[in-house]
Amino acid sequence: MPRLALLQSRSFDSKPEALAQHEQLIRQAAAAGANIVVTQELFLTPYFCEVQDPAAFDLADPLPGPLTEQLGALAGELGIVLIASLFERRGPGIYHNTAAIFDADGSLLGLYRKAHIPQDPGFEEKFYFTPGDSGWPVWSTRFGQIGVLICWDQWYPEAARLMALGGAQLLVYPTAIGWLAAEKAALGDVQHGAWETVQRGHAVANGCYLAAVNRCGHAGTIEFWGRSFVAGPYGQLLAKASTSNEQILYQDLDFEALEEVRRLWPFFRDRRTDAYADLTQCWRT
Repeated sequence: MPRLALLQSRSFDSKPEALAQHEQLIRQAAAAGANIVVTQELFLTPYFCEVQDPAAFDLADPLPGPLTEQLGALAGELGIVLIASLFERRGPGIYHNTAAIFDADGSLLGLYRKAHIPQDPGFEEKFYFTPGDSGWPVWSTRFGQIGVLICWDQWYPEAARLMALGGAQLLVYPTAIGWLAAEKAALGDVQHGAWETVQRGHAVANGCYLAAVNRCGHAGTIEFWGRSFVAGPYGQLLAKASTSNEQILYQDLDFEALEEVRRLWPFFRDRRTDAYADLTQCWRT
């Protein structure tokens, strides 16, 4: 039964400091028996998307490159599956919000590039990120079949469904989401409730585990709400982190039990694939 570890952490003053601190967290998680370790979104940098600043593009790394070599070596040394959320420079003027997936032998299985890019006050992501073109891969790792999505992707049931149909036993969402100071009093509780509820629904509808790992702390007017969590195939909360504290959140995953859940609630069997063509349209009148 593999053990999952979510690294809920704050921002650091520099990329070298963030990498060193997260290496310690990764080693701590592995020492506690974790087989699958997941970072928060863009774990090496502050959440720079609060404003449009061309200088922030200098924070990006080529992938694959020296950074993935270093992270892969760490995963291989510890014998863990490592999912690391990074800022990728793909080419001249092309940047992605990207997750690198390493198997337990240290090999880079591939990259998932964030598909849905938000644009809201305090979340100026369309300025920085080209939408991903990696499709909906499911990574066959030593410790299970894993689908990786990133933050804003978590609101889209289509993405979760496609990865589950591809065999995912676990969906993971590296995340950076929080309250805007001006909205927190009026909307804070309902916004957080919606975020958690929609993802727990993905777990139910797809008969799989789902894990969201968020930041904590502040970035300008944003207060990241932490509260990383793991949900089971009935949508039940199995583990949940605090709002403001750095924390490694652990959860053991019984993948063998998922097939029984899918037999009892056969959502995949009863899908009406003949009746869903309208999903490919922007809207209907």
